[in-house]
Amino acid sequence: MTPELLFSHVGTAAMAGWALLILGPRRSVWLNALPLWIIPAGLSAVYAALIFSRFSGMGGGFDSLSDVAKLLADDWALLAAWVHFLAFDLFIGAVMAARMDRVSIGRLVQTPILLSTFMLGPLGFLIAALTELGLRARRLPTQTKSLEGTHNVFA
Repeated sequence: MTPELLFSHVGTAAMAGWALLILGPRRSVWLNALPLWIIPAGLSAVYAALIFSRFSGMGGGFDSLSDVAKLLADDWALLAAWVHFLAFDLFIGAVMAARMDRVSIGRLVQTPILLSTFMLGPLGFLIAALTELGLRARRLPTQTKSLEGTHNVFA
């Protein structure tokens, strides 16, 4: 199998996971398991196979940016890095979607956040985290003092 063919297969698997995550119903435990556990685990297995079968004797390393560039100059190492991104971004997207569901963030708001996680990884995570944090902060009770005593008021 060539790196290009494997690239195509892992990309298709990741796209299926993202499509389920964004468009699929979230009431089904099995459908939720696909983008959260099953597809990321499969991608992680591909990643492990690439690492264990291809990385011995490769040039480059992780000590400097130029060493990383040397390492990723190899198509198999670059593919392993890409599979790493696909697996982690999908897993994080599924976790963030579940968290946003729990705090009642609707699908229309979730969709651009999840798409940004798919396309831009950490930026999507940051947007999701800030959205959830903002919503949770709005719902925190604040204490007010009155003549009758302390009361919790939702802001």
